Amino acid sequence: MLKYAMIGGGPGAFVGGIHRRALALNGQAKLVAGCFSRDLEKSRAIGAKLGLDEDRLYATPEEMTRLEAGDIDFAVVVTSNEAHYPNVKTCLENGINVMCDKPFTHTSEQAQELVALAKEKELILAVSYTYAGYPMIRQAREMVARGDLGEIRFINCEYPQGWLAEMLETTGHIQATWRADPKRSGGVLSLGDVGTHIEYLVPFITGLSMTKLAARLDTLVEGRELDDNGTILTEYDSGARGMYWYSQAATGTVNGLKIRIFGDKGGMEWFQEDPDNLHYMPLGEPAQKIMRGSPEMLPGAMGYSHTPPGHPEGWLMAFANIYTAFCATIEHGDAPDFPTGEDGLRGVRFIEACLESSRNGTTWVDLE
Repeated sequence: MLKYAMIGGGPGAFVGGIHRRALALNGQAKLVAGCFSRDLEKSRAIGAKLGLDEDRLYATPEEMTRLEAGDIDFAVVVTSNEAHYPNVKTCLENGINVMCDKPFTHTSEQAQELVALAKEKELILAVSYTYAGYPMIRQAREMVARGDLGEIRFINCEYPQGWLAEMLETTGHIQATWRADPKRSGGVLSLGDVGTHIEYLVPFITGLSMTKLAARLDTLVEGRELDDNGTILTEYDSGARGMYWYSQAATGTVNGLKIRIFGDKGGMEWFQEDPDNLHYMPLGEPAQKIMRGSPEMLPGAMGYSHTPPGHPEGWLMAFANIYTAFCATIEHGDAPDFPTGEDGLRGVRFIEACLESSRNGTTWVDLE
């Protein structure tokens, strides 16, 4: 098995535990070291629960990467946003492959530096855009590539959540507090947290590149400093158009990521809360529901499916699928089939373009 270390994911953290469970599911890597908190006692407490040796628990990421270099195969960075850049950098400087949570960095300059450093040192740098691990997202990508939709005309994506429909950041809620802090989050709240997932998935599925956008970022909850809602008009290199809506103040919603793609030969729709089904609407024919695990699945998508149809697979398995591809590249040199540092860089540039557009009255911003 590969060996890995984790930076972040300490007391009160959410996503660190998800990464650990996903890696346990794929069975390719074992956690052997960690700096789960800059408070060494807290890090030791987490490490003890995870069965790690005390001498492989560290007070700082810098110490851990220096002492673990040459023994671990990769590190997982699951800190709050402001710590992504320095922690990924220290891993790369010590010759360690990295999986970083998204959004990648605060600025595109930071992201570009890390991408260049990974390339210089011939290291693998990945960003955990989880939804690319869903089998039916892979099915959608293969169907688009096969020409089932024809020439794509319009893309409509939404990602509403409702957990920040009130001022949780003033109540001591750990996840809300750092996300709503401009210095820690990178100057955006919901755009970075959920909007970037949409930005990643559209080119992943369609192969199209966004050429320009016009964004309006809103703050719906009174007293909040950063965006909790946004609408974005998009254009692509093929001439296709699109519209994105994201929100974390959509009262009553849970995790409503939905993707709709329409071409001149058909359309398709995928809803994250019903992830095992892809709806396909061919022109002039009855609509179809393609079920995960069914004979209608294409070979590349079927490789990401693990249980028979009717036995739901979810978000945690999608995470595991991302790690399966990441670990295969480390271990066998497989071509990357996971979100890369370059994808993370594109996501940061998307955030910067949205901020520029919104500040200037929702003007169009070129991305080329």
